[in-house]
Amino acid sequence: LSELGSESAKIKAMGIMDKLSTDKTVKVLNILEKNIQDGSKLSTLLNHNNDTEDEERLWRDLIMERVTKSADASLTAINIMTSPNMPKAVYIEDVIERVIQYTKFHLQNTLYPQYDPVYRVDPHGGGVLSSKAKRAKCSTHKQRVIVMLYNKVCDIVSSLSELLEIQLLTDTTILQVSSMGITPFFVENVSELQLCAIKLVTAVSIF
Repeated sequence: LSELGSESAKIKAMGIMDKLSTDKTVKVLNILEKNIQDGSKLSTLLNHNNDTEDEERLWRDLIMERVTKSADASLTAINIMTSPNMPKAVYIEDVIERVIQYTKFHLQNTLYPQYDPVYRVDPHGGGVLSSKAKRAKCSTHKQRVIVMLYNKVCDIVSSLSELLEIQLLTDTTILQVSSMGITPFFVENVSELQLCAIKLVTAVSIF
């Protein structure tokens, strides 16, 4: 899926995505939707009382792998839809909604807590987590994965603004997108995402 995401970006840049068979492209999008769905509601902020540190790290790695896979599937789907001269059949409402659902969930539950301590809530109800020791426990591998996910989500948000210029979306979907575009301005340390959000909010206002 990572390779598919990269290749779809290249094909989009070359402007030849529309040369592919529409039926096959629609089938690919439907398969991608299942992969997006797989990681769309997975919480990466696990904290199991009875697990050892190694067990918890293993669970985190497994979940991050699924979440990253879903990000690649989302990027591939959005690259297909925002390519030049695509047929109407590729703008599948369920796929678009799934991409938005995935992006919104992981902004709120994965990325914002990692980048802004205000969003880091203790799962045991103790309020905001302020322990530096807990943050220090995070492996550098995990941090690299989070940064990679952040970059992918920025690309998705940016591409959604392109999609708004191409395809008419439902009012419900527009509300979801508007919320996604406004929230980053209340989060610290996400300047790249805020730039992408400006494009998204501008596209919504024109819409």
